[in-house]
Amino acid sequence: MKVVIQRSKESSVSVDNKVIGKIDHGLVVLVGFTNGDSINEIKYIVNKIINLRIFDDENGVMNKSLLDVNGSILSISQFTLYADTLKGRRPSYINALNPADAEPLYDLFNKTLRENNVLVETGSFGAEMIVNIINDGPVTIVIES
Repeated sequence: MKVVIQRSKESSVSVDNKVIGKIDHGLVVLVGFTNGDSINEIKYIVNKIINLRIFDDENGVMNKSLLDVNGSILSISQFTLYADTLKGRRPSYINALNPADAEPLYDLFNKTLRENNVLVETGSFGAEMIVNIINDGPVTIVIES
């Protein structure tokens, strides 16, 4: 499992010119799954995301977590995180988990975040989406299990 998290002032996701998810203050989380991923990887990544101290405290030091600042998450499924660009010019996605197995894990990931009292907005699994991100900082971090 791999995620790219971006601290965000506000972000949204649209499908067919209709906004289906929107957050104000929090994180945009791009989520990818690979073979062998399970609830264990999800629990590890969720714990990391919600407790990572990447939000500013009163002194402007990144010392607060998503939970500390009562932030939200815009969760976007993104199999392209597992693109292999080592050979040639067309990325290979052989390491990305197939959609039939990835979608239940994505749903479980979002459910696990919500069980930790995080407001979660989502894109639409497998859809062509337009994601608008106002990156705060910018702060962008990659986490792998």
